[in-house]
Amino acid sequence: MSENDRLIIALSKGRIFKETLPLLNHAGIELVDDPDASRKLILDTNHADVKVLILRATDVPTYVQYGAADVGVAGKDVLMEHGGEGLYEPVDLKIARCKLMTAGRQGEQDVRPAQRLRVATKFVNSTRRFYASRGEQVEIIKLYGSMELAPLVGLADRIVDVVDTGNTLRANGLEPFEHIADISSRLIVNKAAMKMKHARVKALIDQISEAVG
Repeated sequence: MSENDRLIIALSKGRIFKETLPLLNHAGIELVDDPDASRKLILDTNHADVKVLILRATDVPTYVQYGAADVGVAGKDVLMEHGGEGLYEPVDLKIARCKLMTAGRQGEQDVRPAQRLRVATKFVNSTRRFYASRGEQVEIIKLYGSMELAPLVGLADRIVDVVDTGNTLRANGLEPFEHIADISSRLIVNKAAMKMKHARVKALIDQISEAVG
């Protein structure tokens, strides 16, 4: 089997993975391996020439950009941070919806420190662009988890993070402030794969678009 006959799909475990499977099933692609029971990172499907890579969510655009995967599914938050180089984004899958927002201590939305505002986030590029669009320079502190802790211990004045229900914020005495972007998961396609495997990739795009409705 040549590389041009093979279709590699990049997914990340969790909510996106679970909500993507029915869309793939509609396209006639079903997993043979159980991702919860298997430790394999390359999963087989009911088609010998279709494989699914299991990656960290933040790595999906990179694998697709460099052609290690032909297509993938990534949240818009991850794509905004990545920049989208080398990718097409043909379908909004309308799954894993949430919002990218600023947040801070309850009642402190209008409180500004004397020094430059400190913002903790893993979305460094998106945060910088948001505040720059408002003409505001901020000090950005990159964190990888437990954003809610940062304002509570004085590490940062604000956080930028994805918000679904807001329950975690409220449980920690925080509240969402400013809306940055609506987030949902997108089908992404490697630009070279779109040319070299056009019929194959276009058929998958059409089938998934049909499933999204």
